[in-house]
Amino acid sequence: MTHMATGPVEDTGTEGPGLGDLYLTHHRPLVRLAYLLTGSQAVAEDVVQDAFVALAPRLDRVDSPAAYLRTSVVNGAKTHHRRTATARSHFAELVTLDVSPETPVLMDAVAKLPYRNRAAIVLRFYEDRSDEEIAEILGCRRATVRSLVHRGVERLRREID
Repeated sequence: MTHMATGPVEDTGTEGPGLGDLYLTHHRPLVRLAYLLTGSQAVAEDVVQDAFVALAPRLDRVDSPAAYLRTSVVNGAKTHHRRTATARSHFAELVTLDVSPETPVLMDAVAKLPYRNRAAIVLRFYEDRSDEEIAEILGCRRATVRSLVHRGVERLRREID
């Protein structure tokens, strides 16, 4: 594929899948995950690219490259939200709260959730991850995951109603 030429995707020759194989297998699902977390296709592509770039030099030392990539994407999306919040606080007059008419109601409601609630809901309902997996990805306890999902779902219900 020609789009792969923009980044390092060669097989490293080490045991396990090479970076190219990981890219072919995980790129699209990771972009979808990042899109659901950020609401932007361009940002999602950047976050996923950054995750692969970060993995490349340490691929031979990472036990679970897929988990490493997923965690990197979730953390990259969190970093994006922090930067966006900072930018909004400095340039509040440039931020519009309008929602485009073609945006689905559910995605609009999810986009309004605090980041940790959004991440927990996306990982639970889109990625079908367990409490334990979500806790590992978000760096919190399983009980916190249950609370984040519960509160996020309640906010979604209120928003959609």
